[in-house]
Formats: sequence, C-alpha cells, structure tokens
Amino acid sequence: MIDMLNLLPQYKLGQFDSRHRLVIVAAQRAKHLIQGAKHSGASRFTKETTGALDEVLRGEVKYLVGEEARNAMKEAKRGKEGETERLAMMTGEDAKEIKKELSVYVDDAAATKPAPAEE
Repeated sequence: MIDMLNLLPQYKLGQFDSRHRLVIVAAQRAKHLIQGAKHSGASRFTKETTGALDEVLRGEVKYLVGEEARNAMKEAKRGKEGETERLAMMTGEDAKEIKKELSVYVDDAAATKPAPAEE
C-alpha cells in the first residue's frame, strides 16, 4: 500500500511520525486561522483548512509533542485558572468601575426607551 503523504510534493519524509499527527496539527492551525490568525506567508488557497494544511506541509507551523506538549498545556491551564481566580476575587466596587467604563461603549438607554408609536 502506498503512503498517501509520499505523493505530496511538499511533504518531507520524516516530518511527521504519523498521518494522524499531520491531521491534528493542520486542524489546530485551521482553527487558529478561522479565529482570525494571519497566514504565516503568502497563501495560494482561500479556504482556511486548505491553507492550514499547506502551511503545515511546508513546515511553517511549529508544534510540540510528548512531554513538551504536556508541560505547555499545564502552563496554559494555570494561566486560565489564575485569570478565573482574579475575576472571582473582584469586589463589588471593582465591578461597578468596570460597568462605568463599559457604559462609555455600550448605550443601554436605547433598550429601555419604548419604541415610538406609528400613526
């Protein structure tokens, strides 16, 4: 059986230990592109999924495996937990200040006014 990855001209032998890793890395990159990340270079593809696969095959996307990946995930989780704790510890006064600051950008008055009656 022919390995499909060897048919791709961009693929470097040994770049990935399995097709599954390639799919996972490309899927994560596509997710980032869909969320607004910029392409790492000029892309000839318009769809995020195809562009992500192209970037991964050209070696433009770095990824972690094994212990490095586990440590990075733990660090990211710690950062999220710290942010959650900080938000939970906010006092009522902090919340009022934030609401005041947000009121500059959000006009709630339009939602509370009744709509004008049509004649």
